[in-house]
Amino acid sequence: MCGIAGIIGRISDLNRDALVRMDAAMVHRGPDGHGAWESAKDERGFGVLLAHRRLAILDLAPTGAQPMVDPVTGDAIVFNGEIYNYTELREPMVSQGQRFDSTGDTAVLLRALALEGRAAVASLRGMFALAFWNSSRRELLLARDPLGIKPLYVARNRDKGAEWSVAFASEIRALLASGLLGTPRLNPTAVSSVVWNGFVVGPETAVAGVESMWPGRLTLFDASGNERVSEDFYTIHGGPRRAVGEEELAQVLEDGLRLHLASDVPLAVFLSGGVDSSAVANLARRAARTPIHTFTLAFREEEFNEGPIARQIAAAIGTEHREVVLGEEDFVEHLEGALDSLDQPTFDGLNSYYLSLAIRSAGFTVALAGTGGDELFGGYPTFRELPKLARWARRARFVPRELLAGMAALAVSGMGRRGSAIPPQTRWAKLPDMARRGDDLLGLYQLAYALFLPRFQSELLDTDFATPLADGLPPRMLERLLGETRGRSPLSAVSVMELRLFLAERLLRDNDAASMAASIEQRVPLVDQLLFRTVDGLRDGDRFAPLGKKAILRRVGLRGLDPKLFDRPKSGFVLPYDRWIRRGLKDRMDETLRDAAAVRKAGLNPATVARLWEAFLSGAPGVYWSRVWAVYVLVRWCHRHGVYR
Repeated sequence: MCGIAGIIGRISDLNRDALVRMDAAMVHRGPDGHGAWESAKDERGFGVLLAHRRLAILDLAPTGAQPMVDPVTGDAIVFNGEIYNYTELREPMVSQGQRFDSTGDTAVLLRALALEGRAAVASLRGMFALAFWNSSRRELLLARDPLGIKPLYVARNRDKGAEWSVAFASEIRALLASGLLGTPRLNPTAVSSVVWNGFVVGPETAVAGVESMWPGRLTLFDASGNERVSEDFYTIHGGPRRAVGEEELAQVLEDGLRLHLASDVPLAVFLSGGVDSSAVANLARRAARTPIHTFTLAFREEEFNEGPIARQIAAAIGTEHREVVLGEEDFVEHLEGALDSLDQPTFDGLNSYYLSLAIRSAGFTVALAGTGGDELFGGYPTFRELPKLARWARRARFVPRELLAGMAALAVSGMGRRGSAIPPQTRWAKLPDMARRGDDLLGLYQLAYALFLPRFQSELLDTDFATPLADGLPPRMLERLLGETRGRSPLSAVSVMELRLFLAERLLRDNDAASMAASIEQRVPLVDQLLFRTVDGLRDGDRFAPLGKKAILRRVGLRGLDPKLFDRPKSGFVLPYDRWIRRGLKDRMDETLRDAAAVRKAGLNPATVARLWEAFLSGAPGVYWSRVWAVYVLVRWCHRHGVYR
C-alpha cells in the first residue's frame, strides 16, 4: 500500500518541483520511503516523471523500493496496492528463465507488463493502481483494479502548448498540491452529487478537470500525453452465468483469504461483531500460522456499542482481541485530523480513521476488513424493498403514474410536523417520486438512498452554479450501470448497484483515504473479482435467501462458531453522530453552516442551508444527522482546500 504520482510533460525543473510537492502531500501513504524517476527526453524535451511513497509490506529490503526499473528492459513502474496472485504469475516466468532480484509483487508485475504489455493487466488478482512506462515504445500505461479498491485520479491539460499534458496521483490532494491546476475550481456536478448521495460519484471528482479512473479500466498515453488506448479489461456482465455450488464458493473464499494474509509486517483484523467481519476473522484464524489480532471500535453510548458482542466472537474464534473506546471528547479533539483525512467531500469514513489510528499505534501496518459482504449476499434493506416496489409498479402499470404519485402523496401527507421549515426527508416521503419511476430499478435505488427529496435538492443547490442530476448520477455512470445490470434478475441487479455505487464510490474510497491517513493498509478479502464471479454464479435462492440474513456466508464463513452469536438485528458500523453533533460539535458546525459566504462558495444556497440546520436542531422529523453532516463536510472541504465555485 503506497501512494503514486506522475506527470507526462517536459523534463524540467518546473515539473520536477511539482512532482516533489505531490510526493510530499502523500507522506502519510508511505512513511517508510520515497523515490522519484524520470525517463529520457524526446526531441522536444518531453517524457514522464514518476514518484512513489512506500508503506513497506512485502520485501522490506531496498530491492522492493519504487519507482522500480526493470534491469533487462529499462521499463519503469510505480504501483499502489497488492497483487495477491503474484507467486502464481512468477512461477511460469522463472521456469522460462526470468530472474528476479526482489521477492515482492512489484518486480513480478513489472516483468509481466514488460513481456506482455497491457494484456498482462487482465491476469492480475488484487487491489491496484499502477503506472507503467514502456521505455522502447515511450508509452505510459495507467490501470486500476476491477472493483475500485485503490483510487487513481487523472488531470489532463487542454493547453497543447503547456509544460505538462497529463498528471495523475493516488489522491486529489496531491494534484492540488502540485500547483499544476492553477486556481482549482469546484466541479458543479460534484456539488449536485454530494447533495443527492452524500459523496461524489465517479468518474467526476470535486475538482473541475480531474477525473477518477474507472475501476477495471486501462489507458495508454504516448510521450506527449495523447490518449492512444482506453479500454475496460474487466466488466460485469449480465445475463446467464456459470452455475456454482456452495463448496466451490467455500474454496474460493478460503483460498482468497489465505492470499490476503501475505505480509512481511504485523497484520490485524477489523472486527465489528457482524457476520462479514466475523467471517473474515474466522477464516483468517483458520488459515493463519500465527496468532490473529482483532480490533473493535467501542463506544460509551450503549446503543452503538458492539464491544461486548465482538469480545464474545473474538473469544469464540480464538483471536488476540483489543477494544478501542471512542468517546465524544476523543472524537471532538481529533476531528480536524479525521476530516483532513478525507480526500473528497463525503459523509462517511471517519470510523475507519479512528480505528486505523489505534491499530497503527498498536504497531500494526495491515488490517483486514469485512467490507463487501452485504453487497455480495444481500445484506441491505434495498434487496428486499426495491424488487418489491418494482413488482407493485408492474402490477399497477395500467394506472397513470401521476395518479399513483398523487395517491402516494396523500398517503404520506400527514407524516410531517406542522410548522416545520423542512419536510421529512425519509424513504416514506419519497414514495410519490418513486411512484413516478415505475419499475425502473436504478431510479428506485437512487431515490431510496437520496439524502434529500429531489424538490428540496433544487432549493439547496445554488442553481446559478449547480443543477440537480438525473437520478443523482453523472451521465457516464448512469450509462455504465444500465449496461451492467441489463438482463439480470432484480436481486442480482441491486447487488451490482450496491457494488458499483455504495461500495466502490463510497465505502472503499473513503476507507482507503481514512486508513492511509493513519498509514494503514486496509485489505478487503470479500472484494475480489474471482469471488464476485463465483458468487454471481449462484442461483438467487442460494445466494440471497432468506433476504437480509446472508445465510450462505454464515455457513461457509462462520464454520465452527455458535450461530446464536449472530442471531440479533443487523446494525451498521456507525458513530453516534446525532448526539455528538447536538453537543460537542454544535458550535463549530453552527459557525460554518451560518457563514453565507462560505456556503455560497461551495455551490449551495445559504438561506436553505440555514433553514436545514435550524430544522435539525429543532428535531424536525426526518431531518437526520447525515443530511446536515454531508452539507457541513462539503463546505468545510472546499474551505480547507481552497476549491470554490
